[in-house]
Parts: sequence; structure tokens; C-alpha cells
Amino acid sequence: QVQLVESGGGLVQAGGSLRLSCAASGLSFSRYTMGWFRQAPGKEREFVAVISWIGGTIRYADSVRGRFTISRDNAKNTLYLQMNTLKSEDTAVYYCAADSAPMLRVDLSAYRYWGQGTQVTVSS
Repeated sequence: QVQLVESGGGLVQAGGSLRLSCAASGLSFSRYTMGWFRQAPGKEREFVAVISWIGGTIRYADSVRGRFTISRDNAKNTLYLQMNTLKSEDTAVYYCAADSAPMLRVDLSAYRYWGQGTQVTVSS
């Protein structure tokens, strides 16, 4: 079955960096658009970033553009999110998700497969 497993979360001070990974199995990873989403306490899950099949096209939420970088290694079936200049408002559970459509979509409902999430906590 399909599995998406996030890792790399943790506690970091404001201004610091973290790199999240999402290891995929059970699907043709290179044929899926991959996205990162996050959910802060008491808030709805929101779009963070999305990357096309071969990584040629990327889209970011305004709140993270210029600070976060999404990338993928199709040979390793792994998705990444490099997060720099972290802010307290970045504190959330971060999820990776897979979308079989070849387009950059931000709606949660478009994504068929989801990981279990990894906690990122930014202290101010």
C-alpha cells in the first residue's frame, strides 16, 4: 500500500532552519505531483508548497515564499522541504501529500495520499 512518511521535524529557535523529508513507497513517485501542507493548533490545514513530477514547476504559499524551498529526488522517492528563517507562526504539523494529476493544485481535496505528519515547533 501507499506510504508517505515525514521526518525531520523538531524544536528550533526563531531564525533557525529545518529540513523535512517525505519518503514515499507503494506508488510511482515520479508520476505524482507532491505537496507540503501544515496545520497549526486550532487552525485548518493549509497549503505550503507543491512541486511537479520532475521538479520543473513549483508553487509556494505567500507566507513561506523566499524562506522555504521544496525539492524532490525521484531516484530516492523522497520529497524535501528546506525551511529557513523560521518564525513562530510556522509552528505546525507538516504533512506531505501526493496528487496524481499533472498540475499544481493547492486544494487539500485534490491530494489522494497523505503522510502522518511531523511536528515543527519554532520558539521565539
